[in-house]
Amino acid sequence: MEFDANKIEFPPFSLRRLLETSFGPGNGERVCILIDLPDPAEIKDFAFLENPALSIQNYGYEVFYKGLRDGGLDEMNYVGGEIYAYKETGGSNLDMEDECHAPDGRQLSLDRDIYPNYDLILCVSTFSATAPLTAKAREFGFRGATLHGLNQIILETGLSVDYEEVSARTEQLRLGLTRADWFEIDFVVEGKKTTLRLLTNGQEAQKSHGLCPPGEPDVANLPAGEVYYVPEGAEGQFPFKYDEETLGLLTVEDGRIVHSRLIYGDYGKIKEHNEKLAYDPMVGALGELGFGTQVLPFSGRDIQDEKILGTIHIATGRDDHLGGKLTPDLFKEKAHASHDDVLYAPHKTPEVKVPEVRMHRDGETTVIMGNYKPGEYMVGLIAQSESATV
Repeated sequence: MEFDANKIEFPPFSLRRLLETSFGPGNGERVCILIDLPDPAEIKDFAFLENPALSIQNYGYEVFYKGLRDGGLDEMNYVGGEIYAYKETGGSNLDMEDECHAPDGRQLSLDRDIYPNYDLILCVSTFSATAPLTAKAREFGFRGATLHGLNQIILETGLSVDYEEVSARTEQLRLGLTRADWFEIDFVVEGKKTTLRLLTNGQEAQKSHGLCPPGEPDVANLPAGEVYYVPEGAEGQFPFKYDEETLGLLTVEDGRIVHSRLIYGDYGKIKEHNEKLAYDPMVGALGELGFGTQVLPFSGRDIQDEKILGTIHIATGRDDHLGGKLTPDLFKEKAHASHDDVLYAPHKTPEVKVPEVRMHRDGETTVIMGNYKPGEYMVGLIAQSESATV
């Protein structure tokens, strides 16, 4: 069974194929694109295109806005195709300011002018807007997708795959992991082993699979491809990479990070983290455990890399968009109410070994992953999904 992305030939990117697969054939829905900008007023006359640092937003313009406006609307049976900018939030999944701007210079309101008037909203941004946009989708009834961190690798691979196939594989893996009692992850750093246990208490596993069909307000996170849980508790220790020079060891009690200890690097970052945890304990709450399900090349962006088979991610902070109870109002400061993925992958955390990941379900403990590769159990699940689609 082939798990080497370098040996896979991906089809050319097609905006029509992506949207029709993820959302179904167009039926006259009104669609728009959102981008985030340091100064949203710079969308006037598309001035932001002159800034080479805004490459993500450039993709939003070139691929999605122009792709729709240059004949895509009629071909896909959509209407609208407008683009708007809101102020970048500065953090992953922080709530968005209501003010937004149009290319003709108008200042508008997301709640008044955008959310109620569009059926499909595509958000191409620097910072993830999945959590706040999911909440707004449930409130206003639209569907959408978040595509933060977009780059050329993602466009040519993670957004070019067949999401019907991704959905089938992810569902098979979900069925094989659902209703587990707990998961344990072993970490080894500089020869020392620690273990984190995350309690799932028999809950139904969820999936991000790229399909957002008509009927229910929802927001797809693209690229997609993961099975995930909202942990109900956690205990143990796990390493955390602050930057390329600094690694800490986090202690978890009762589902929250309570302390960080320096392994190597800048102690100031450890001290700052501990002060933040003491001031606002919700910052350390563990809000997600996720397993990637796709075979893709590493892109350097977590949005794709956390969807790669063999990787694992743990998230801190709000989890209301995942069906959890950690809502922004529980944090002492608005800027703390983020949802931040901590990704463990060979290219991102080479100094952290993950020799074994175990699942306990139905009275049995099963090794599901090891050394950033799927274990025999998960390989068997994938084989079942592939044989079912032949």
